[in-house]
Amino acid sequence: MKQIELLKLGENTLKKYNIEDSHIKATILLQHILNQTKQQLIINRENEVKNSNEKLYRENIQKLINGIPLQYITNNQNFMGLSFYVDENVLIPQPDTEILVEEAIKFINKNNLINILDLCTGSGAIAIAIAYYCKKTKVTATDISKNALKVAKKNSELNNQNIEFIESNLFEKLQQNKFDLIISNPPYIETETIETLSKEVKNEPIIALDGGKDGLKFYKNILQQANNYLKENGYLLLEIGYKQGKAVLNLEHPNLKLITKQPIKDLSKNDRVVIFQKEK
Repeated sequence: MKQIELLKLGENTLKKYNIEDSHIKATILLQHILNQTKQQLIINRENEVKNSNEKLYRENIQKLINGIPLQYITNNQNFMGLSFYVDENVLIPQPDTEILVEEAIKFINKNNLINILDLCTGSGAIAIAIAYYCKKTKVTATDISKNALKVAKKNSELNNQNIEFIESNLFEKLQQNKFDLIISNPPYIETETIETLSKEVKNEPIIALDGGKDGLKFYKNILQQANNYLKENGYLLLEIGYKQGKAVLNLEHPNLKLITKQPIKDLSKNDRVVIFQKEK
């Protein structure tokens, strides 16, 4: 079968099962399997595809239909202009989280902040992006999942960044009063809501999605403890769910003052980031 024919087959199959962005996904998948750029796909569209590659393409189209995210098939996701390896052990970094990182970079550069902590690091995308764009920082990243940390370490090597990774349940294994800035995109989806999510999202690790009954479990823990791990005048930046702005702002935050009176919005104008500072 020719490349153009196989691409059309993939696209039409995905459309039949109402898969969003069927043309884009079918194209990226074929690029991945044939190791070609989009331009090469066009130039080589009349080329015959090896039987083994055609078989693999059809199998992976079926994976997409079954709800396996494209990024887990290609093991790749772009974030903050960097390339990250992702698999079923980590959440897929999303563009909305870039807002969180951009805000952190502003505070780091403006205040010459050095020691940075990323809680619930997952793929390591936040920690690595900060280290990449803020060369003077010393970044520590924690996660409770051994498998997630393996992925994060792989990504630090791929992006040539030196991050200290620690297996820890939030602050459990960390030294107190050490950090100039703490950043986190913790699990924040209500437990009952997880069953209503798309097949793709439900194929991501539940441990990285489930924020407890009200979705606020991790925010409560972080806000209660952050003061003990921040240096004087240190900052805490949190990503929040699009409906959680008021709820998170109303949580107790001992010895922390709220910097953002209203949550910072993402590109879709949804609440996305709140910022606190350690009180003197």
